[in-house]
Amino acid sequence: MRRAILILFAALIPLTTFGADAPKQYTTAHPMKIGIIGTGEIGGALARHWAVAGHQLLISSRHPEQLQALAKELGPNVKVGTPREAAAFGEVVMLAVPYGATPQVGRDYAAELKGKVVLDAGNPYPSRDGDMAVRDRQRGTGVASAEYLPGTRLVRAFNAINSGPLEHEAFRKPEKLGIPLAADDPEAMKIAEQLVRDAGFDPVPVGKLARARDFDYGTPVYVRGMTAAELRQKLGLK
Repeated sequence: MRRAILILFAALIPLTTFGADAPKQYTTAHPMKIGIIGTGEIGGALARHWAVAGHQLLISSRHPEQLQALAKELGPNVKVGTPREAAAFGEVVMLAVPYGATPQVGRDYAAELKGKVVLDAGNPYPSRDGDMAVRDRQRGTGVASAEYLPGTRLVRAFNAINSGPLEHEAFRKPEKLGIPLAADDPEAMKIAEQLVRDAGFDPVPVGKLARARDFDYGTPVYVRGMTAAELRQKLGLK
């Protein structure tokens, strides 16, 4: 009996990345090439989810040599490179860097990012990012990030969830966690919605980039772990 229990427990271990009720394998209907700039806690969690879903990834950070073990773990569809290589590789680029680095990303990789869907998860913190964080909180991150990343098809996404729930509560039952999104480009919004679903969450389109301030730091929905229905109610969406 003890041996049978241990075998059953071992069989359940692979599910812990997505939660105990998640499927062992989820396959996207639309595989994409995704570059991740900033593969820390947020970027790393998304890399795991999207790799399982069947997307091709190039993960990057300031120290790409530190990502080799993660890439090996996630399989042959995941490569490691520099931030510039990630920007060039992706049809979609996930930006998960400290917010203060966003202007430099926009300047340094403008050619590689031009015309691409960019998902921006950064949040401005004055203690880390200085005066620009104070200014950008006042005007809203959707407006600010659009200024820093001109020429991109920008979507504010995955900024209103902490890394713990992002990593461990994908495909949560009975209701998935909701991820609010804002974008001016309707097609970019649709792509972001699909990638939210592929990661195991429910997308909640809020509106254009100016409305990203509705789920910025300090708002009633920020990192509150709400379902899509709860988010829509709190944000006054239909």
